[in-house]
Amino acid sequence: MMSILVDHEIKQEVAEGKLIIEPYSEALIQPNSYDVRLADKFSWHEAADQIIDPYDSETVLNGLVHVTDDDIVIKPQQFILGATLEAFCLPDDIVGQLTGKSSLARLGVMVHVTAGFIDAGFSHPPAQITLEIVNVGNRPVRLHAGMSIAQMVFTRTAVCNTPYHRKPNAKYNGQPAAAHSRYYLNNTAGAK
Repeated sequence: MMSILVDHEIKQEVAEGKLIIEPYSEALIQPNSYDVRLADKFSWHEAADQIIDPYDSETVLNGLVHVTDDDIVIKPQQFILGATLEAFCLPDDIVGQLTGKSSLARLGVMVHVTAGFIDAGFSHPPAQITLEIVNVGNRPVRLHAGMSIAQMVFTRTAVCNTPYHRKPNAKYNGQPAAAHSRYYLNNTAGAK
């Protein structure tokens, strides 16, 4: 039976060492979620005419900018990668779903363009969640490291047969902050 964890269940999972959140603070627990904060690491591709081919690591990695800073201004239509300050390790029977904060969405900031689902068994060792941040608004927005940026909703499921960290192709297991696409690792046979 699937069910979203409520506040006392999140606390219990953490206390029992099944759900790992580093650093952890009970003050960040909401009725049905856990607030996650923005780390101080950001990355993006410099503007260029070169086409990015997801199967070609050279084009994916070319022109990457990595910045560590206390804040960052995101211009309208700009896309960057950020990361949660918190690192997570999910047990084999809990999945996570990252959802944006409504207050930031009202300013035009989206924090997970498509990758809001975190598989059961992510990650051993605990890893930060990469945020796909875009400003769809009309004005620049300043984001500050340490601010609440999103919420993680935890859902209990049946125990999976192959948790994320045991998959041979778990390319984001233990990922560093603001990890860029590793889609090119899917092209193991060389075919597109």
